[in-house]
Amino acid sequence: MSAASTARWLLLIHQIPPKPDYLRVKIGRRLQRVGAVAIKNSVYILPPTTDCFEDFQWIVREIEEAGGEAFISEASLMGEGLTDDDVRARFNSARGEEYQEIRAEGQSLLKAVKRPNPNETDRKVAEHELAKLRRRYEIVNAIDFFEALDGSSVAALLSDVQQEIELRRGSRQSADRSRLVNGATWVTRRDVHVDRIASAWLIRRFIDRRPRFRFVDPKRYEHAKGELRFDMFEAEYTHVGDACTFETLMSEFVPKDEGLRELAEIVHDVDCKDAKFRRDEAAGVARTIDGIAKLCDRDEDRVERGRALFDELYAAFSGGAARA
Repeated sequence: MSAASTARWLLLIHQIPPKPDYLRVKIGRRLQRVGAVAIKNSVYILPPTTDCFEDFQWIVREIEEAGGEAFISEASLMGEGLTDDDVRARFNSARGEEYQEIRAEGQSLLKAVKRPNPNETDRKVAEHELAKLRRRYEIVNAIDFFEALDGSSVAALLSDVQQEIELRRGSRQSADRSRLVNGATWVTRRDVHVDRIASAWLIRRFIDRRPRFRFVDPKRYEHAKGELRFDMFEAEYTHVGDACTFETLMSEFVPKDEGLRELAEIVHDVDCKDAKFRRDEAAGVARTIDGIAKLCDRDEDRVERGRALFDELYAAFSGGAARA
């Protein structure tokens, strides 16, 4: 190997105080989460990107606030010791271990969904587990700086699981997708917030080209024949298990849309407040919906404001794809 190296790297060098005991573990987890690998005791390395530099800055601040010392340096690796290829191999090894864990669980899930005669509960459990695995894959993939070999095979495995789930939805789901409505009256509780605003957007965008929305006091509402209720007691479309109404509607009418799946995870985390998908966007969407609610007294106006918000989010997650 050459004694010189041309690549540049970010190094974080720290000295953590012995107390409190949990601090070293906490910082170690922070470093693992941003994808850093150790090259010596208390020396961690990342590629020299803007995002990586910001990640290191936050960790430095946390160390210093706890009474420790840390600094960041950008440098090249010189000499006959550790080389750039060695460092890349360490990154790929770390990501490979994480991918292998996801693969093992994905293979078990694929075996489970292939069991004969699954019922509706089995399918929903499988979809829930697949969503968790997808989120874990996305987290690892975001810090897979050098495209570890295992990444593409894990992505293919998760796609296989998704296809198997779709195959086993059966004729009921096919019928649901074919019965998109036109000009129905959709009823929900007044004072709409995130799940109902998002669901109204989903209905108008994907399910019913000419929907009429009614926002009612559920204590005084009397159901009329032909009305479709959502996110309310005894509704045709509402929470099912731990799924919010948006997820229920998506599952019934447009289950294969990846952009909507991303949106559904965000809506779930905001509405259910259980951090099931740990979506970073949830806090921002929640604040935006709060702002819409404060600005708009009328539910119709909230839905219209929300329409722009979810159009933009969907464009971001689907690459701008839209239905005619």
